[in-house]
Amino acid sequence: MRLVDHPTGNYRFLPGIAPYSCGALSHPGFEIVNVTFQRPIAYRPGFERIARLLAEQGRAKTALCAISLRSPGPYSFQGFADFNAAYTSILESWGVFVDGVNPIARTNVAPVVDPPSEPVLYGFSFTKPCARDCSPTFVVAGAGELPEGILSRDAIVDLGDTSPRGLTVKARFVMDLMETRLRGLGMAWGMVSCANVYTAHSITELLPALILRRMGAAAIHGVHWHFSRPPIEEIEFEMDLRGTTTEFRCN
Repeated sequence: MRLVDHPTGNYRFLPGIAPYSCGALSHPGFEIVNVTFQRPIAYRPGFERIARLLAEQGRAKTALCAISLRSPGPYSFQGFADFNAAYTSILESWGVFVDGVNPIARTNVAPVVDPPSEPVLYGFSFTKPCARDCSPTFVVAGAGELPEGILSRDAIVDLGDTSPRGLTVKARFVMDLMETRLRGLGMAWGMVSCANVYTAHSITELLPALILRRMGAAAIHGVHWHFSRPPIEEIEFEMDLRGTTTEFRCN
């Protein structure tokens, strides 16, 4: 994958598919800031909230580089496509696309306990100036056990197998995918400050050797397990990553 420069967003991104990019990396002199909403809000008015928060930070809409959503439940592949069409139309209206390519990394998962009644905005990331010598910061978009760039039920790794063996195969595939995206951004596991796992299955057996040992020095930060399902039916294991130094929490 080839990094593409966002001419006005102060970051570079790894192109993905129409709904999202694979990740974003800050330009020198800028950092990616992560924002989490304590009380997630419906995603359409959520974009209005993002616009206000960016303006308060003195940043343009094109500084937006990642979105995190929560949904009522996993979509069918067609339902996912329908949602993405409405979602990407908002981004297009913001003028954030680069030569017709969506640069915004995304995670969109469905909480098992107390899911929202409609898709909600859980958080977002944006760029802002920092000291010239600040470390690179980045976001790796969420991904489950589907090959890069493919949205097809037949392509799901070990489709239907939620046995310990099947989950191990799925988790290993996703870890490989995360590492590939990290390398595409010019980053490595040691730069990760937060690793999120999204699954309704226990990760106890997967953690020691398959996840934490693979993370190397970043394992000191542990893993955040969100008891959530990936956004598409029959996908069972998803992850995303970030390496950031500034985190905001909004009411």
